Amino acid sequence: MLDASIVSFFVDKIQSLPSGLVYTVVALLVFGEAALFIGFVLPGETSVIVAGVVASQGRVNIVALCVLVVVAAIIGDSVGYFVGQRWGSRILEMKMLQRRREDVDRAIEGLRKRGPFYVFLGRFTAFLRAVMPGLAGLSRMKYRKFLVANASGAVAWGVAYSLLGYFAGTALTKIERYASWFGIAILVVLVVVIVTIYFLRRRRDLEREHEPG
Repeated sequence: MLDASIVSFFVDKIQSLPSGLVYTVVALLVFGEAALFIGFVLPGETSVIVAGVVASQGRVNIVALCVLVVVAAIIGDSVGYFVGQRWGSRILEMKMLQRRREDVDRAIEGLRKRGPFYVFLGRFTAFLRAVMPGLAGLSRMKYRKFLVANASGAVAWGVAYSLLGYFAGTALTKIERYASWFGIAILVVLVVVIVTIYFLRRRRDLEREHEPG
């Protein structure tokens, strides 16, 4: 998992990229989360939100961003599905998954009981977003069922997080221009709360990885 300094560095870099590279980097990160398991290393979800903020500045098109994120998520997860179908047993031997074996077992059980619905929900959890496609392939879920559930989740997730960044950036601009100091203070408090929750969750995941056994 990532600490605050790495995330801050990453966010700053995306915001400073030329428009064309913003699309490229975000697409690669979203694609690679499940296809290449880089969801354990780099924050694809964070990159989508930041790209939404960049769109609010007029540097990238928000509609194009939403479409790109959704397509990259569907394709990346499909690759992850077929990787899991072909090399699933080897994937489970990966060190990072061995440390989270209890979570993996729960995910497999969730797939067995709730199938496509669990695939859809997995898109909204960092750990499951990275492993769910591979586990779905490993469990021999029919690809058609997986694709429908995965595509639905990708649309909901991709559009929601892109717009989250977009409207957050737009609101910030308006507040800076028109709002009182009171309004700015409220925004700051909300941002602090959101960031605190985010990093507490990251720290909890990090502690789980270092638990013995």
